[in-house]
Amino acid sequence: MNHIFGKFFLRGSSLGLKGKKLRQEFTKIRQEFEEHLLSINENTNEIAANYEYTCEIEAKLDKLSERVDQIQMHLESTSGNFVSRSKDFDVKRLNRREQEVFLVIYTLEEEKGSLTYEDIAKKLDMSEQLASNYVTSLIEKGVPIIKRYLNSKPYLRLDPEFKTLQAKENILQLSLHEFI
Repeated sequence: MNHIFGKFFLRGSSLGLKGKKLRQEFTKIRQEFEEHLLSINENTNEIAANYEYTCEIEAKLDKLSERVDQIQMHLESTSGNFVSRSKDFDVKRLNRREQEVFLVIYTLEEEKGSLTYEDIAKKLDMSEQLASNYVTSLIEKGVPIIKRYLNSKPYLRLDPEFKTLQAKENILQLSLHEFI
């Protein structure tokens, strides 16, 4: 019997040693996880700081862009087109909805000067996003639409030379009778 209790005792102490080693290993793993967590938190803080700086730079660039646009508009209004240039306009064929958007820009510009996506959307009973998409499509097809940003809001107008040529030569081959 003594022999049996001795084996149990040896096994128990052996398990106790294994348990201690296991605890030590878990403690090491926990320390490593904590180091990784600290590293991740430091990286997160650095990323957040970089994002804030990027936002500040974007805001400053927007302000500079607005100022440049204001100066350019002022120069154009005081001295007319200060650069005389002759352009060749290569415009791809527009679909019906693009023609409608173009005509809204063409006609509303006469009334309002520059106009917004909201103006186009209201006139054609569509969302501002859809109006923006159509304007982008017009630009991609070669219609020279000038975008100016004021208080981070885009204002649109047609290139004056293009508008004159459209009136004289009907570059886009639009028929007003189709839209009346």
